[in-house]
Parts: sequence; structure tokens; C-alpha cells
Amino acid sequence: MPELPASVRLALWTTHVSSTGGRLEDAMRLATPDVDHVAGDLDRLSLWRDLGEQALLVALPAAGDLTGVPKAPAEAQGAAAAAGECVFVPGIGGMLVPTVSTYGADTTAAAGGAQGRARDGLDTGTRVDWTAYDSAPVPRHRVEALDTSQLERHLREELLTATEAFDAVGGQPFAGSAARDLADAALGGAWGLPSGMPGRAARVIALAGTVGQIVDVALAAGDGALTATDAGRRHALLLRLQRSADRTLADATNAACAVIAGWRPA
Repeated sequence: MPELPASVRLALWTTHVSSTGGRLEDAMRLATPDVDHVAGDLDRLSLWRDLGEQALLVALPAAGDLTGVPKAPAEAQGAAAAAGECVFVPGIGGMLVPTVSTYGADTTAAAGGAQGRARDGLDTGTRVDWTAYDSAPVPRHRVEALDTSQLERHLREELLTATEAFDAVGGQPFAGSAARDLADAALGGAWGLPSGMPGRAARVIALAGTVGQIVDVALAAGDGALTATDAGRRHALLLRLQRSADRTLADATNAACAVIAGWRPA
């Protein structure tokens, strides 16, 4: 399935399971189907639900851009920026930040004693460890005010502007067959989202996730025969588009969680 950040999937599935009275263990399993071992401070999910938190929200920050991250100690914000993602509860405050790593036959001890298993012939696995941090509450009305139609329109405008800028610079990053194939697969993918997702929010999540994956492909492909100046401009444009896609993905996820939690109508 096309990939979304672990925090996006955990926010959606935890909110969904909480709204239906399901088990939080199922939310974790459904949110991380491609992960071999999950550990850490996951008891916070149960604690938060017991204290009345109806929705788990997400932020997708980066170094120098903490958009969406709740006010928190520098250690917490730094961890979230380094991971590029976190989940949090708005009412009482509190964050979980994931650390993704791999382990195998020669790294089992370093991975905290997790037992590897063979996948596709390789004795390696992926694990996610969640670390809890304190954070300030977030006013619920900020999430309730998110408009998915506006989010979609803004991202499409950003994509159009970026495409025109790439044409001017040269080295069009979206022309390669790999990017086109990825876009086709991603737009048609299920993305591992819960059933009953608000339609517009699901569409915006798929669009933002697709743009983010295509940008990743373009960044990995390099700058070809561009001059150093044009290569620098192209790289900066890609990073700007990536940040726009990430912010849209986080906002659309939170808008969906607000609907699933019953804060606002679909």
C-alpha cells in the first residue's frame, strides 16, 4: 500500500477505534501493518482515552518549521522535528514521538532484544519506538476550523506554481517514468485508511501523500545536468513543495479526526 507517516495512520486509527469503542491494540496493529515490532510509551493512548480524549492529532514538522507542533519543552519539539512527525492530544496535552529503526540477526541486541523474523528472505525487520513527552493543550476550535476544500485548493495551487517554476529552471522533476508510475499507484491506492473516512478529507490525504512521495523520488533522483545555481533553485522548490504537502497532510488528517471524533459534521 502507499505509505503514510506512522503518526498519520496512528492518529486516524486511534481516533476511529475510540469512536467505535474498539481496542487500542487493534488501532496500533492497523496503523502499522508494515512494522515488525512496536514498543515504547503506548500506555499513554489508554490513559488519554480514559481521561476523555476523543481524538489523537498529528503534526509533521521539520528542522526550522514546527508548524502544528504543540507548545512543549525544547527536548520534545527537537525530537518531533528530528523524527518529522508526532501525535498529540489537545485537551490535556501530551505527545508521542516515533523513532524508526531496523534490526536483524546482527543487530537484535542493539534493538532492545526484539526478535527478528525473515521477510522476503531477509533476516531484518522494522521497529517503531514511541516516546512520550509533555506538551501544552491545543484549543479544539483550531482543529474544528480546518476546511478540507480550502486545504485541497491551496495544495493544488502550490503544485501548479511549483510546476511552472520547475519549467523555468529546467530539469523537470515530475517527467520521469518513476514519478509518473508512483503517482498512478498512489492515487489509486487505499492508503490503509479506516473505513467511513470523510470523503473530502480522504481525497486530500491521498493527494498530499502522493505529492510528498513524488517529491521524495525527485529529491533522490538528483539534479542531472543542471548548473549549480539552477540545481540549488530546483532543490529549494522541491523542499518548499514537500513542506506544503506535509502541512496539508497533517491538517487534512486532523480535520478527518475532528469529524470521526464527532466534533463537527462531515
